[in-house]
Amino acid sequence: MIAGPPVKPSRLRLDSASREALTRFLSHPRYEVLPTEESGDLVMRNLPTEVTITVTSSPRRGIEATLALAERLAGGGYAVVPHLAARLVRDEPHLKEILARLDAIGGRVFVVAGDSQEAAGAFPDSVSLLEAIASHAPAMKEIGVTGYPERHGFIDDDLTIQAMWDKRRQATYIVSNLCFDVRVVKNWVARVRKRRVPLPIFIGMAGVADPAKLLRVSTRIGIADSARFLRGHTNWLMRLIQPGGYAPDRFATGLMPELARPDMKVAGIHVFTFNEIEPTEQWRQQMLARLS
Repeated sequence: MIAGPPVKPSRLRLDSASREALTRFLSHPRYEVLPTEESGDLVMRNLPTEVTITVTSSPRRGIEATLALAERLAGGGYAVVPHLAARLVRDEPHLKEILARLDAIGGRVFVVAGDSQEAAGAFPDSVSLLEAIASHAPAMKEIGVTGYPERHGFIDDDLTIQAMWDKRRQATYIVSNLCFDVRVVKNWVARVRKRRVPLPIFIGMAGVADPAKLLRVSTRIGIADSARFLRGHTNWLMRLIQPGGYAPDRFATGLMPELARPDMKVAGIHVFTFNEIEPTEQWRQQMLARLS
């Protein structure tokens, strides 16, 4: 049987401003990876260095696993953003040691409170850690914090936006937490801007992942970590499994045209890969082809 010519991907129907914005977002995305044993090889085998890599942190693996992977990838030419969980930092000397390692790989960090029930030392929350970083490393290049488009399990919505306002002097950008409903994300960005929070926002979105593989990955990050994730995203698996559920191309195009507007200050996309790096990168390349 003779194969026919390759099928050209269908061009996305977007206005010029939306097409330009989405092309920009997809050309230089952020990919979030979990620090497992094979993560470094997966990234270096499948991703060009135009992709910024953020490396998560968890109580089970600790800060060292995050920093070690970030250092390896930085050595391979990637811009890296280690996640730093406040509750895993023991004390000021420990923080200074971490900051020195961060400075050596580009001076970028993403600050979270952390999933540990108890703080390891002096930093019970992200605000206290941000203040300490500002004191010890005022020249830190980039400092990210989390925003919550969907209702936080323990914090009122208005308080989460107020928290972003409180962090604006130390942080340089916001990443929206994982959300599968593009309408919720767009409404949240508008609310953040209405409250005059000026920080640029990276839109968090899931990449391409098979649910069965996601469950296998979850065992590698620890049962406790997985349980915490599931409590925070009770509908994530159903959205991935059900027909007509989540599709990353539909989510990405659904951000337009509203989030292409300059006043929304959307800086790009932050893709939660769940270490499904190869299929997520294939999706990105296909999307760029459809935008060209």
